[in-house]
Amino acid sequence: MDPIRTLEKVNKEVTVCAACPRLVSWREKVSIEKRAAFIEEDYWGKGVPGFGDPKARILVVGLAPAAHGANRTGRVFTGDRSGDFLFAALHRVGLANQSESINRGDGLKLKDVYITAPVKCAPPANKPTPQEKANCQPFFERELNALKQVKVILVLGQIGYQSVTAELGLKPRPKFGHGAEVSLSDGRTILCSYHVSQQNTFTGKLTESMFDSVLNRAKELIKEQ
Repeated sequence: MDPIRTLEKVNKEVTVCAACPRLVSWREKVSIEKRAAFIEEDYWGKGVPGFGDPKARILVVGLAPAAHGANRTGRVFTGDRSGDFLFAALHRVGLANQSESINRGDGLKLKDVYITAPVKCAPPANKPTPQEKANCQPFFERELNALKQVKVILVLGQIGYQSVTAELGLKPRPKFGHGAEVSLSDGRTILCSYHVSQQNTFTGKLTESMFDSVLNRAKELIKEQ
């Protein structure tokens, strides 16, 4: 099946998946109770599919949707501080047509980038269980297989790194570190970054220049291949 159709099929299945009762209950509870700032909005409240260029050479991998971010807007990394930081950076380095990601109809387009998460539903306390990760694993595997032109897998944080290396069967797993690179036997490269979480960006653990450097390195790597 053509990659675009495959991704479309995966994304449709993600939005109707109910394999994890705890996550279904939580995402729906959040969608009903809402946050005061978004009380007038209709929350997405379903599994959140990946988003971006199906011909991407750079795949960005996070962890899971945020309760009042992607679980509200229906688009990965959209509607929260992490997304504000991520998409502003993608725009600065020429990988997005605009610096803001507000909602699914805001006109945002990514160039050579696809963004996804190994866990598709917002988990309580941002902590999915091992079984919930396992339930989502087939979706993530199918995304990786469909994105045939990906040359760089940019992982955000250690959990994203662990998910990718586990999926690829990489053993022993090299140590995670911001800016670390792992060359794979098939020619792809895993590129590591601290997560774009508010905790990291507000404390200065991850700065704009640090993240821009990683994104520019990803661009260099795809040009080399």
